[in-house]
Amino acid sequence: MLARFLSPFLPQTHDYPNVRIVPPSDIREWMAADEALVLDVREVREYVSGHIPGAVNMPLSSFDPARIPAHQGKRLVIHCRSGARCGMAAARLAGSGYTGDIARMQGGIIGWVQINGPITAGV
Repeated sequence: MLARFLSPFLPQTHDYPNVRIVPPSDIREWMAADEALVLDVREVREYVSGHIPGAVNMPLSSFDPARIPAHQGKRLVIHCRSGARCGMAAARLAGSGYTGDIARMQGGIIGWVQINGPITAGV
């Protein structure tokens, strides 16, 4: 809800040509082929309650593009609950000068669950 309120005041991902929205099914294929680094920008309590196996938790509230793990040769994927916060993280990353491709997972973890993507709980 906060994301919707703030969105008119924040940079939008359509301002950055290296950011695109990708269906969860594509991301699932990338992960199966070990071709993706997945960043989960939900808060820690959300991540712990259920997340994509192998996803790295980098909450939007403390998101720092300089702390993104090295991902040489892998696609960078950002997701959240439904797709709004990952847009803010992608805009922050692209705005910091990151020039690589950034994939926003369409529908967030909700979309992932809809395609029966695996979920794990805990840290």
